[in-house]
Amino acid sequence: MKPLSADQADFLNGYVNLAQPQLGAEVTFATDDFFADKSRLIDPADPVFITDKYDENGKWMDGWESRRKRGEGYDHCIVRLGLPGVIAGVDIDTSHFTGNYPPAASIDACYVDGEPDATTEWVELVPSVSLGPDSHHYLKVESDGTWSHLRLNIYPDGGVARLRVYGRINCNWDNRDPNEVVDLASLFNGARAVAANNEHYGSPSKILAPGRGVNMGDGWETRRRREPGNDWAIIELGHAGVISAVEVDTAHFKGNFPDRCSIQGAYMVGGTDQSIITQSMFWKTLLPEQKLSMDAIHKFEGEVQDIGPVTHVRLNIIPDGGVSRLRLFGKISK
Repeated sequence: MKPLSADQADFLNGYVNLAQPQLGAEVTFATDDFFADKSRLIDPADPVFITDKYDENGKWMDGWESRRKRGEGYDHCIVRLGLPGVIAGVDIDTSHFTGNYPPAASIDACYVDGEPDATTEWVELVPSVSLGPDSHHYLKVESDGTWSHLRLNIYPDGGVARLRVYGRINCNWDNRDPNEVVDLASLFNGARAVAANNEHYGSPSKILAPGRGVNMGDGWETRRRREPGNDWAIIELGHAGVISAVEVDTAHFKGNFPDRCSIQGAYMVGGTDQSIITQSMFWKTLLPEQKLSMDAIHKFEGEVQDIGPVTHVRLNIIPDGGVSRLRLFGKISK
């Protein structure tokens, strides 16, 4: 398997990082993490290099790093995904690891309740691939299985800065009460950000995350618009449903919140993400244009239009700015 370039790795857009602590992901085991703690492997921040930083075991590195192996075998660690999901691709990132990166790596996967043990059957998800120093290694995954844990194998030892696992949370909607009102735009319910016209300061996938934003960086923010028009983001719901209430949260956005917003929706069958972008201009109005204010939760219910079941929505922010969270409450449509 040969790593892809960033342009070729289409899974970088439109999928969720299932290995993020915000969703509950955790590195539960490592054969060795002498030089750099295993928990750093899934840190959501980009890895950094601090020239003069050392700890009691040697040079401090921002990632997971094992000691030099002096015998047979290889090191590995186990990552429990935040929620079980279908994986589209991964990024094995060796940023800042130059003379201490692993020459090769592979990834196995399993689905278990609880934690893997000696009886767990692992399936090879990413066959052995050569790694380079200080580089991203974007690797496409050809599997439609649902996985709960990944095992990153490094041959034979060394350091990896970050592991990103791009996919989609697999929700078992068959066992959900159809009369329950749920947030259809929640990451926990399988929603994903399809696209946005601009994400200069933050990805639209952040507006689907649980809880309120922790700071201004924890949201979707566009650059300052210097031309006519408005900015937008397209969201695919976790399940088709009828939306009855909307919340738009501008937490921490004070001098840069959108002046207004509106939402369009449609029930989409077939097509690609690119074709959906084109069609979205003509979708029905779910929420007519509404005034927004800084650093506040805006709740809309009576203003929401009954347009029937939808699978996708387009959030329009007018003219530009930042939104922390979007909640779309409704009942699933079978």
